[in-house]
Amino acid sequence: MAAKTVLNYLPRKSVVHQLTGTTKLAFFLLFTFASMITYNTWVLLGLMGVSFVSFKLSRIKIKEVSFMLVFMLVFLLLNDLFIFLFDPNQGTTLYGTRTVLCHLFWRYDVTAEQLFYLFNISLKYFVALPVAILFISATDPSEFAASLNSIGVSYKIGYSVAIALRYIPDIQRDYHSISQAQQARGVELGRSEPFFKRLKNSVNILLPLILTSLNRIDVISNAMELRGFGKGSKRTWYVRRPFARRDFIALALGAALLLVSLAVTIKFGRFYNPFV
Repeated sequence: MAAKTVLNYLPRKSVVHQLTGTTKLAFFLLFTFASMITYNTWVLLGLMGVSFVSFKLSRIKIKEVSFMLVFMLVFLLLNDLFIFLFDPNQGTTLYGTRTVLCHLFWRYDVTAEQLFYLFNISLKYFVALPVAILFISATDPSEFAASLNSIGVSYKIGYSVAIALRYIPDIQRDYHSISQAQQARGVELGRSEPFFKRLKNSVNILLPLILTSLNRIDVISNAMELRGFGKGSKRTWYVRRPFARRDFIALALGAALLLVSLAVTIKFGRFYNPFV
């Protein structure tokens, strides 16, 4: 069975994949700014709807990006927990009221305002992460490099990013292959083994993985040097595509979402307050 990969390009026949890399990068930035500047619950819910619809249109299955989703949920829970531990009254300060639901201990009261504030924090994650995962999973690394170069980023930096994105699934495949080889030699890495023993045995994979990675880096760098990479100040891109109607529609949608978020924030403030 092939190893599952994360942060990998997943080719599909979808309207999202048909957009140019420049369009997807611009939409990602516009959408991210729209979600960052506001804590208005209704705006965030609307952006989350757009995020989920975009993910649905991409035809990427949830199980294919399940690792990142689980990682997001764990990070989200830890973030909410630490926000509550360090400042359990942040919500009451922001919304100007205090509705105690229950007392825990010492200065820790569970208030409706704090729960609503944490809900909005969580909404931001559900708004931004699906689009971020979608941007990485629906954009070919070479096309991503071309899109970075099209907005003024040096083609050397863009190409470095593309190689890094291509290299992630290679590392995962190497890790899986080395892991299977080690298990064939009697090194137990299965779930039946205690956690710390599995962790100790996993260290045995690191050395051959590092050596394999260094060898691949040497091969790639030699190949690029032999082809004169970096000699010129500019370069052309084989994968760069001209803009089509769907690209302008996506850009218009991203700009409209940002303008709506700005307008609501300016008129009603960053926070929607249901407690007044």
